[in-house]
Amino acid sequence: MPEASTDDRLYFRQLLSGRDFAQGDPMARSMVNFVYLIGDRTTGEALVVDPAYAVGDLLDILEADGMTLTGVLGTHYHPDHVGGQMAGFSLEGIAALLEQRQVPIHLQKEELPWVERTTGVGAADLVAHDSGDKVTVGSVEVELIHTPGHTPGSQCFFVDGRLVAGDTLFLDGCGRTDLPGADPMAMYESLHTRLARVPDEAVLFPGHLYSADPSQSMGDTRRFNYVFRPRSAEEWMAMFGV
Repeated sequence: MPEASTDDRLYFRQLLSGRDFAQGDPMARSMVNFVYLIGDRTTGEALVVDPAYAVGDLLDILEADGMTLTGVLGTHYHPDHVGGQMAGFSLEGIAALLEQRQVPIHLQKEELPWVERTTGVGAADLVAHDSGDKVTVGSVEVELIHTPGHTPGSQCFFVDGRLVAGDTLFLDGCGRTDLPGADPMAMYESLHTRLARVPDEAVLFPGHLYSADPSQSMGDTRRFNYVFRPRSAEEWMAMFGV
């Protein structure tokens, strides 16, 4: 029997906070975070990207789909993505998840100290990566792309023609560059150089629902998103420098 293609094997779900999980949570509804599930249907193994708000709900969704959690991919340290204190609220995240499942948390090495301070999760549970590393779930490979700017260790995930971008890039705009650890010039480099090799036909999946659509081709994003209008670092800093 021939092996299943990557398309057949790939398990990929986009879940909206306050709607698909964490229903009734006012913070989840207002922040409109996306969580992603990425896995191999044949082996039943899966990763979760940025688990926050209601980790039990996410584990229940995986179980209902016949999948088992084997790891976490974290885009960056902000509490609405990995848990912690935010705007007077205590948001559930990777610390609560580890109480239920002992799985590795995959991060860019530059983000480890920020995640430790924000979540209280120790270094023993965090796996440090460099840009270009690959995390394998079953037979599905996920490439980690370091995209600093929003935070020092922000990262995107490229899997089977999909770019899961966290807060690095939205359909309209990009992550803020005026928060602790942010760097507007690093963001320019990330968007215009580090992500330049992601093809136009790839589909962008952002970290929040900030647009009418939940996803969009990279080609359309490059055509219509104003963050791609500057043609030089000087133009970028004139628009986005703080």
